[in-house]
Amino acid sequence: MGKEMIDAHVHVWTDDRRRYPRAPGSRDYAPERFTPEDLLRWSRASGVTRAVLIQPSVYGTDHTYLMDSMRANPGVFSAVGVVDSNQQNVGRAMKQLVSQGVRGFRIVPGNSPRTWLNTAGMAAMWRLAAELRVSLCPLIDPDALAGLERMCDRFPETPVAVDHLARIGADGYIRETDAGPLCELARRRGVRVKVSAFYALGRKQPPYTDLASLIRRVFEAYGPQRLMWGSDCPFQVQAPHTYAASIGLIRERLTFLTADDREWLLSKTAERVFFAS
Repeated sequence: MGKEMIDAHVHVWTDDRRRYPRAPGSRDYAPERFTPEDLLRWSRASGVTRAVLIQPSVYGTDHTYLMDSMRANPGVFSAVGVVDSNQQNVGRAMKQLVSQGVRGFRIVPGNSPRTWLNTAGMAAMWRLAAELRVSLCPLIDPDALAGLERMCDRFPETPVAVDHLARIGADGYIRETDAGPLCELARRRGVRVKVSAFYALGRKQPPYTDLASLIRRVFEAYGPQRLMWGSDCPFQVQAPHTYAASIGLIRERLTFLTADDREWLLSKTAERVFFAS
């Protein structure tokens, strides 16, 4: 690798609940803490020196810890935030976070994978993301891809970065009926895909080579400049999974990738999407 590598998808949180209270009703995750320092101990051992912090659900829409983590590590982190698309001033909330360094916003379908995008607030988010040139990052299952495709056609200028290969294979099965729609989405030039969260897909066992055919299919549809690797730490570093195994799939085991391809997946795409000013 000719450039420092970037992890395009990580979460951090602290066990200091007094200073950084958890959102009411939020689910607790293991480990109890995974701070930027914890992350960097893992990532630097594999040559990864920068990362994109994804707002964790434990903090809801309170980005205090996310922002404090960025400020304490200048130049190391970019961030993806979360706003409530149903709030009255969703645009104001987005602009405020972008002014603080946020470069994307996670969106989720919840229990409505076919109708979640059909709201005025969501349309406002898509319009403003295009204006601000920040990415919307859908955390979706394959059943939400059709709705996402319609939204991309409606807002073709909005940058999109699909999380975790659209979670194809999360149930243990990698189906053509799921992979096909994700690859079809590649015709929308504003769409990129995070090749990430290997611990949660397919056989869910390192070295994750059972995912190679899916990744190759997506690679052939999108090309390297629209794909980026992410670990999804801290979940990726819980036994039997390791950080080294996740990045190793891209760096060593996918033999169809050239050195230049790997540089895009492990650095240049994430740099362009989440770090470029």
